[in-house]
Amino acid sequence: MSLFDLSMPLALVVKFDQLVEVLITTIIFVVIGLVVFAIAFFALDKLTPFSIRKEIEEDHNTALAIVIGSLILGIALIVSAAISG
Repeated sequence: MSLFDLSMPLALVVKFDQLVEVLITTIIFVVIGLVVFAIAFFALDKLTPFSIRKEIEEDHNTALAIVIGSLILGIALIVSAAISG
């Protein structure tokens, strides 16, 4: 299977009668993912003894920005694995 194999995307096309069901499922997973992101960021914000916003925006703390980005990527991988089953 090559990277430019065009037969594979045709298998992922959703039929029109299933489109509403797929859209609703997608919206539900997006909302669940956003809630998980919000909870994780809120927990990190409460657990740190300093203001994350001040450290990143005003003090330009690159290391903290990398940690927050890693947290977001880690949660994204967990949510995507949960969605794909």
